[in-house]
Amino acid sequence: MSLDTVKNASENPDAAQPWKELGLKEDEYARIREILGRRPTGAELAMYSVMWSEHCSYKSSKVHLKQFGEKVPQNDAMLVGIGENAGVVDVGQGYAVTFKVESHNHPSYIEPYQGAATGIGGIVRDILAMGARPVAVVDPLRFGAADHPDTKRVLPGVVAGIGGYGNCLGLANIGGEVVFDACYQGNPLVNAGCIGVMKHEDIHLAKASGPGNKVILYGARTGGDGIGGVSVLASETFDDTKPTKRPAVQVGDPFQEKLLIECTLEIFKEKLVAGIQDLGGAGLSCATSELASAGSGGMRVELDTVPLRDATLSPEEILMSESQERMCAIVEPQYVDRFMEICEKWDVIATVIGEVTDGERLEIFWHGEQIVDVPPGTVAHEGPVYNRPYARPSWQDALQADDAGKLPRPQTSEELRAQVLALVSSPNQASKSWVTDQYDRFVQGNTVLAQPEDAGMVRIDEETNLGVAMSTDGNGRFAKLDPYAGAQLALAESYRNVAATGAKPLAISNCLNFGSPEDPDVMWQFAEATRGLADGCLELGTPVTGGNVSLYNQTGETAIHPTPVVAVLGVIDDVNRRTPMAFSEAGQLLYLLGDTTEEFGGSAWSQVVHDHLGGLPPKVDLGREKLLGEILISASRDGMVDAAHDLSDGGVIQALTESCLRGGNGARIVVPEELDAFTFLFSESAGRAIVAVPRSEELRFTDMCGARGLPATRIGVVDGDEIEIQGEFTLPLAELRAAHEATIPALLA
Repeated sequence: MSLDTVKNASENPDAAQPWKELGLKEDEYARIREILGRRPTGAELAMYSVMWSEHCSYKSSKVHLKQFGEKVPQNDAMLVGIGENAGVVDVGQGYAVTFKVESHNHPSYIEPYQGAATGIGGIVRDILAMGARPVAVVDPLRFGAADHPDTKRVLPGVVAGIGGYGNCLGLANIGGEVVFDACYQGNPLVNAGCIGVMKHEDIHLAKASGPGNKVILYGARTGGDGIGGVSVLASETFDDTKPTKRPAVQVGDPFQEKLLIECTLEIFKEKLVAGIQDLGGAGLSCATSELASAGSGGMRVELDTVPLRDATLSPEEILMSESQERMCAIVEPQYVDRFMEICEKWDVIATVIGEVTDGERLEIFWHGEQIVDVPPGTVAHEGPVYNRPYARPSWQDALQADDAGKLPRPQTSEELRAQVLALVSSPNQASKSWVTDQYDRFVQGNTVLAQPEDAGMVRIDEETNLGVAMSTDGNGRFAKLDPYAGAQLALAESYRNVAATGAKPLAISNCLNFGSPEDPDVMWQFAEATRGLADGCLELGTPVTGGNVSLYNQTGETAIHPTPVVAVLGVIDDVNRRTPMAFSEAGQLLYLLGDTTEEFGGSAWSQVVHDHLGGLPPKVDLGREKLLGEILISASRDGMVDAAHDLSDGGVIQALTESCLRGGNGARIVVPEELDAFTFLFSESAGRAIVAVPRSEELRFTDMCGARGLPATRIGVVDGDEIEIQGEFTLPLAELRAAHEATIPALLA
């Protein structure tokens, strides 16, 4: 097959091209021809196909995502916002923290271990590319029904991939979620987040400026794994009834990535780069076009100089390959030799593959023949924008009218006790230690809190004890009932989790997981969730620093529940005063903060006991969430609470179970007069937390709550080796622990 050059493309305008097979629409192919004034070469077609994919271009979501840039709260902490590899916030003392969450959903279903492992690798390089040292990872995960055979295939592989890659990098895994629901059958959600730390002056951006500056590709050799990879795969619905594009999933090498990290950080320390970009989705197509587009000139690349693992790769395949552990740097000529010396020291392959030009084109050559001549912005940032039709689903009203509050409730204390045991041992509420024990949560010695705490926390300065906390949350059941409220509830829970540890929430990242944007029902869910999240962030004062959209999460015509996952980052000036969740000492007084009402729509109780989804989710009051957060942070700072645990899935009884088991102490609980025992134990009203208050601080704490207008109800005391709900039942901790810890190992045995 002869090389398809720019000259050939001009002289043979009618040559057949596989634009449809590469995932392009007819009008998109026509638009490419219009931009170029001719048909594209094969290499150009490859570049446009991956860069204009849903995963890379956000073509169906851009019109809604712009709200995050329009509804921006006043927040002095923001240093770098949406548009870069990751957002950056000021956390004080000259430190900046960068963080982001992304998806690797479809690759992880096809090849669980490598899909999840390379998801970790990719998000770590995003953080590295900002100039930061990665310090911790988180992993929000969702799988199909816990007892489905395919869950037994996917979950262990995903967990092993996350642990295998992250542990080898020496990164503490401090948080995340494991959720089971039949809607994720055939389409698990494997989201991955990373936190990185740097000084303000070390921030790096992805741009290629300065004619004559060299373009250096360094890291692993380019192979045939992941050709088209996540960029095409994430833009395709899985459907067993027709052929589907299933490119090879990328293969990760964490030891190569560790070398790449240390090499890059040394290069940063010597200030040798003018711009840098990691190679993730769309590989070299992305790195070259985005660097050139963000810079002030053009770029010339000699593609045949790219180090290969497979000498048979075509130019198109090299441009589309998503092989892992690669970075692209822009380096001034006088620094090239030193750059190469550092790479050699770390045994990292580095090759000059091109240079920045004073033109306005991205030009790529193969053995002297020009195969790409494009305006880089049209590849990287000027892809199609779709204003997809959307409408409230015809079934939404009926779903909301199917009120969970009408479900049969336990009639006796024995039934109530049995339902408590059923809930705390259900897959979603049971202990996830089978998963988290496979992760190194304490490597580097700076982990202060990790799973199953409300939020993970790491120390970032060993002298001052400055630290950051992060939580990821999302409830697809709530979002299915009401996407606007569901997104705000995810934000509120994550915000509440961070505040419960004593850290002040600063900013968010998100991973928006939805079905096909070509379905008006799904697009309405996306529009509503995005609007809800933007409005919520504005009210809470937590700007969106960046994130990820993952669409086409469905099998055939069946979409997953809309699942906006929200990561909140917070700062704490002294990690020694963090608040854990464990009830650690007998005699501590237990207070319920917030209002409890009959709210069971989408609740854990309705799912576990009745396999029901219907009604409305809990009401959202972001003003109350903000007040609760302020109280929790003040109480932590001033030593008024020994423990705190937010209330969310499973309500009061779930929180009591987790805090009692974590501390090895029981509790005697009195149901508040205004509530019945069932509502008190199982309601999932938002804006609530349980705190353990030392007796010496009770008056000071209740006075603070009263002065600020936050309801605080004393519900009991830490005592004994059982949970006693007075007038109803007792549950020995040994029985609770056996029920809580046995479920996941039994399912995966």
